[in-house]
Amino acid sequence: MALKKDKVQVIGEVFDAARLRSFLDYQPPAGVDADYHVLEKAYRGMGAENFADFLALFVAAGRNPRATNPAGQTLAEVLRDQRHAEPYLAALARLT
Repeated sequence: MALKKDKVQVIGEVFDAARLRSFLDYQPPAGVDADYHVLEKAYRGMGAENFADFLALFVAAGRNPRATNPAGQTLAEVLRDQRHAEPYLAALARLT
């Protein structure tokens, strides 16, 4: 993965319950569903195991795991074409 010189790759970040819950507070840009935005941020920022743990908190908070992006796609639909998305897709599938 290529990183900009001013970016530092974080490996092994600790995702305790407080850190997982903090993802619920991310605010979306204009025109983006808040639940979709949070799911996408979690997918991009967490490993698959942490993402699965996050989903439990997400659903318990009354959030919508089938939220869509501005193009009308759920996160699962977007991830279907990603090479390493299988464990994330499996975690999403367990919610339905």
